[in-house]
Amino acid sequence: MIVCCAYTKLSAQHTVTADNKSKLSAYQDSLLTLSEEAFNAKDNLARFEKNAAFVKKFVTALKISGSFNYDFDSLKRISVLKSPDNSFRIITWFIPTNEGNYRYYGTIQMATPDGSLKLFPLTDDTNNLSDLNTITGAKNWLGARYYEILPVIVNGKQPYFILLGWKGNNQKTTKKVIEVLSFEKGEPLFGKNIFETVKNMPLKNRVVFEYNKLNAMTLAFDKKVNMIVFDHLIPYDPKMVGNFEFYASDLSFDGYKLVYGKLSLSENVQLKNDASVNDELYGRPIKASTVTTNQNH
Repeated sequence: MIVCCAYTKLSAQHTVTADNKSKLSAYQDSLLTLSEEAFNAKDNLARFEKNAAFVKKFVTALKISGSFNYDFDSLKRISVLKSPDNSFRIITWFIPTNEGNYRYYGTIQMATPDGSLKLFPLTDDTNNLSDLNTITGAKNWLGARYYEILPVIVNGKQPYFILLGWKGNNQKTTKKVIEVLSFEKGEPLFGKNIFETVKNMPLKNRVVFEYNKLNAMTLAFDKKVNMIVFDHLIPYDPKMVGNFEFYASDLSFDGYKLVYGKLSLSENVQLKNDASVNDELYGRPIKASTVTTNQNH
């Protein structure tokens, strides 16, 4: 009850007044134009200039009292995910390049007691992260456009959050990620030693999938069975193991389920998919409607 009341009080201090809602709506209109211009510009220089203008105007908008509870839902290229405990929201997007790569942008907006703006800008450090299992922070973020957030509380300890994200890679492959966001001493951390990808082997800090760009991959949470489900990826040819340009789904499915504080892999999952309204944006992150586990380990 104390926790519930605390969240209610915090949320109330972020209520959007009618006047501020009007201001935020006006900013949203301008941001929508800049977002589309940045995404559709013909060269990298123009894209990044428009994106820089977008970031500057977005920060100005977020300084308006009550912005934390304004959804910016007209910005379809921008993902805005609020934590279920209403303590923060994570905002992410990407810009394509002429080379067929992507640059990722984002920020974490905290819900402050006095309604003042507190941001943790996220700096895409993908090109410098040789080890994808590294725990990172806001300044060396493994960029992605997140589309789902899942809260986790284990034994009453400080909660952490699982993020599912799309990570376009290059002209040949696409990636998706299962990321973990937590806060230590008030600072965001990405990655946590909870993924059991192989039975009785060391746990991993995150999971990154990579596959042929022309294919699609399901990665979604099904609340009916409390499981993250995803396509099982294999190479077209056994000789191409490790060459992800040749990876695609074999039409079977696996999943991760929380077991004693770790995400344990379940193989050979059968599922029936429902289409997602966001399919066009990030290669069909489909929500599973029916999941049956045949084998757990």
